[in-house]
Amino acid sequence: MLLKEPITIKNLEIPNRLVLPPMHTGKCPDGKVTPEWCDYYVRRAANGAVGLIITEFSYVSQQGRATPTQVSLADDSDIEGHKTLVDAIHAAGSKVFSQINHAGAAAKQEITGCEVVAPSAVLSPRSKEGTPLPRELTVEEIQQIEDDYVAAAVRSKAAGYDGVEIHGAHGYLYCQFFSPLMNHRHDEYGCDSVENRSRIFVETIRKIRAAVGEDYPIAVRLGGCDYMDGGSTIADCAEGARLMVEAGCDYMDISGGICGTMNPHDKKPGYFWESSQAVKEVVDVPVLLTGGVIAAEQAEELLAAGKADMIGVGRALLKDADWAKNAMQEN
Repeated sequence: MLLKEPITIKNLEIPNRLVLPPMHTGKCPDGKVTPEWCDYYVRRAANGAVGLIITEFSYVSQQGRATPTQVSLADDSDIEGHKTLVDAIHAAGSKVFSQINHAGAAAKQEITGCEVVAPSAVLSPRSKEGTPLPRELTVEEIQQIEDDYVAAAVRSKAAGYDGVEIHGAHGYLYCQFFSPLMNHRHDEYGCDSVENRSRIFVETIRKIRAAVGEDYPIAVRLGGCDYMDGGSTIADCAEGARLMVEAGCDYMDISGGICGTMNPHDKKPGYFWESSQAVKEVVDVPVLLTGGVIAAEQAEELLAAGKADMIGVGRALLKDADWAKNAMQEN
């Protein structure tokens, strides 16, 4: 069974190829780790039936906070709470990465108390009527946000996480930079090339690498295709991923871009497979595919067909904490 085979990310051995991808649970009021949040992840680790857990997005700064119940990695005081979570997951037999994020135009001033910012003064195609325009970031502010990611990654390592993942999907800030639908700039971070649209990722990866050392795994969740007219394409996704791996990314987690967590054109299990397969063809690091997989047989088929190296099962595990244990026992 391919799903049960171990895989190595950087120098970290993952016991199998089943991943619990990041999904917001709303269990962290005030941004703090809670016993309920820890219990949620420990139950789904299922004594190591899930090889890798990627925790839901942690905000890197108050400006980048997406919801009132989102967990924080924006301050050194957050480290101890995250260490409690990591120790519990490790005791349950799984490896665990943190995911770090800035919401950009998806933030709300009434939640953050801060001005809403984005690559350009442009609304998401998915914005609700009446949403105010964000302010375009300056180059200096972009570089400060990169540094906020670095600080969060250092805290992730201090808390004992096995790796850190940059969230660049689902319409959040880094995804906004990658998408021509929301990036209308014409500077070094602008829309005129995939290289420029990837620059914030590349610079952040390099800065994190310098801060955490050569051995600490760095991942990117890339929403490299928007699946919308005028948006980023599958070819863009592959080119962006290649640049990110060249910069030092050890693991590509492929999902949707401005379209969010669903592919509007395909509902079959593994519905982002065209993007993940295109990425696999140009990088030499493990590639994760998530989307609509609800049975171990579906995961096996995607692995056997070379669509990805690891498979994320989200909603099925969200609904049933025993899904992984049962799936692994049955196969």
